[in-house]
Amino acid sequence: MAGSQGLLYVGFNQDHGCFACGTDSGFRIYNCDPFKQTFRRDFLNGGIGIVEMLFRCNILALVGGGNNPRYPPNKVMIWDDHQNRCIGELSFRSEVKAVKLRRDRVVVVLEYKVYVYNFADLRLMHHFETISNPKGLCALSPSSSACVLACPGLQKGHLRVELFDIRRPTLIAAHEGTLSCLALNLDGTRLATASERGTLIRVWDSHSGQPLHELRRGAEAADIQSIAFNFDSTWLAVSSDHGTVHVFSLVSGGAGGNGGGRLHP
Repeated sequence: MAGSQGLLYVGFNQDHGCFACGTDSGFRIYNCDPFKQTFRRDFLNGGIGIVEMLFRCNILALVGGGNNPRYPPNKVMIWDDHQNRCIGELSFRSEVKAVKLRRDRVVVVLEYKVYVYNFADLRLMHHFETISNPKGLCALSPSSSACVLACPGLQKGHLRVELFDIRRPTLIAAHEGTLSCLALNLDGTRLATASERGTLIRVWDSHSGQPLHELRRGAEAADIQSIAFNFDSTWLAVSSDHGTVHVFSLVSGGAGGNGGGRLHP
């Protein structure tokens, strides 16, 4: 990035085939393989703090950010890049911490609430209260076969998993400490979590709430910055502020409860 275009946000799309960057002057889209910039949009008057893609289509959700936000940080703007304009907006009383999209839902995360909207008409469908969630922790399954959302619950270390297709929540007491990271697999059947201590990563059955794996990253505390399943949920990658990535096998006989590969960048 050029010196005048500071990076404010990086996020993958739903199939991880590309990712978006928000800068203090607009946003950019990059393809992963082969790696190349595929698109950029520059604004004269402000930064973009959140860029949420909808697969590879022309619709994005934008939230202003940086020292000179393009849009107020308490608004989500639905941007149509074919028309080069916003086609909808959602306003809130506090700062937007995260936005998640799928073809039929828009999910907006505030520090103490999560709102779920119908994508077609931006009609409010659900809202949930959470414990303080300054990181905007939330995961939404992109699969058309199941609509699953995971977010912090009302108590420290607890999770709420919404199974919209069967209209039933699952509540999980995941950790004793505050949640620091969470991730769903593609079909929403598995959920991985870490606490602020960062020594253990736990994998849950999102429908039953039963524990499936407990993976030890290490004995020293760490800030877990990212958790990701592979496409068939046989591997789990975990990165931290120690500059390492741990890769765990989730199949019988693999590097499960006490180990896994460790990669240094």
